[in-house]
This record gives sequence, structure tokens and C-alpha cells, in this order.
Amino acid sequence: MFGSHKRVDMALNRDVERLLKSADHGVLPIVEAGEPVLRAQCVQYDGQLSKHTLHKLIETMRTTMLAAPGVGLAGPQIGLNLALAVVEDHADGDDDPREIAEFPFHVIINPAYEPVGEETRSFYEGCLSVEGYQAVRKRWLDIVAHWHDEDGNRHEERLHGWPARIFQHETDHLSGELYIDKAEIRSLTTVENLEDFWCEDPVPTQAAKELGFDL
Repeated sequence: MFGSHKRVDMALNRDVERLLKSADHGVLPIVEAGEPVLRAQCVQYDGQLSKHTLHKLIETMRTTMLAAPGVGLAGPQIGLNLALAVVEDHADGDDDPREIAEFPFHVIINPAYEPVGEETRSFYEGCLSVEGYQAVRKRWLDIVAHWHDEDGNRHEERLHGWPARIFQHETDHLSGELYIDKAEIRSLTTVENLEDFWCEDPVPTQAAKELGFDL
């Protein structure tokens, strides 16, 4: 259970309350690439916030994520240097090469992951903090994910395909990493061009070979 051996950080709690009050109809601005908070190692969460504030924070992060719209949102993306994120996707991935699958709403606090096996997949990926662009990013196909929920309960689950990609993306945010750091940079494209040229092929293999990046 969080906070069993320490008190709420009242100064931080007040800062978070002020942040939440600034939300416009429950939606916070999303921090964009270049802001230092996106490059910082996040502080592990251990009960620094009151239960009431944590609950409101989670609710606001979910509202902000869905409004964007996105499938994940990490603390740094709202300017908060705490190791927590929210994830959720209800896409239908039948016959999708990305192996999209239902990923119910999760609060992931202090998340971590390890690859299972050596298989990877390379697909176009985007980020709410790098709005308007996507690039091909190689990620582990299968992982074992670890996290705590908002009540401090520990979870472990094997994730595959798209849910595994989402978990890796959001967890990486908490160590100051953006997906573009390890993307195939020659594949970088605007979302508009992605839809115009690659929308029917999440991994345009022949074009990728011609551009010279490694899938």
C-alpha cells in the first residue's frame, strides 16, 4: 500500500491540485517535445499524493487522453514528474498486422517491463507530445509488464502485440525517452502523408527498403 511509511507531500499535493484546477472541462494541455520534463527521469510514486488528489489526477489524465485522442498518457506529458501513466484502447484489430487487441483502461504506476523472447516488430508509431508526426519504431513483440494500481496493488501480466507496444511507449516516457529517440528517422512523416501514402500498409516494406532503414 502506498504511503504506509511516509506522509503525503503537501507541497506537491497542492501543486497537483492547482494543475487540476487549470483543466479546461477536465482536459489539460499536453506538453510538447522540447519541454525539459519530457527528458527527466520520473520520481517513483510512493504515496506523495492524497487518495483524493490521486483519484482526481487519474480521472483528469484519462479525460485528457481520450480527448486528444490517444491510447496512453504519461505524467510528464501533463508536466508532472511522477512515474504514472494511463492506458486504454478499444480498437478492433482483426487482420491488422500490428496485432491490435482490446486493452482495457489501466492506471500503471511505477511500471517496468522485460522482453519475452527476441521477436520484435516495426510499425509506425506516434506520440501526443510530438503532434502531427509518426515514424517507424521497432519494439518487443512480447513483454512481461509490471506495475502498481492506484491502490498500491502489484500486477504482472504478459502482453503481446499492440498492448505491449502501448505499455512500452508509456513506460519509456517515465525514463525521459520519446519514441523518436530510437525510431527509423528516415521514416518520419506527417500524419497527413502517412494517411495519403501508407494508410493501407502500417509497415510499407518495399518503400522502407528503398528509403534504406532497417525493419
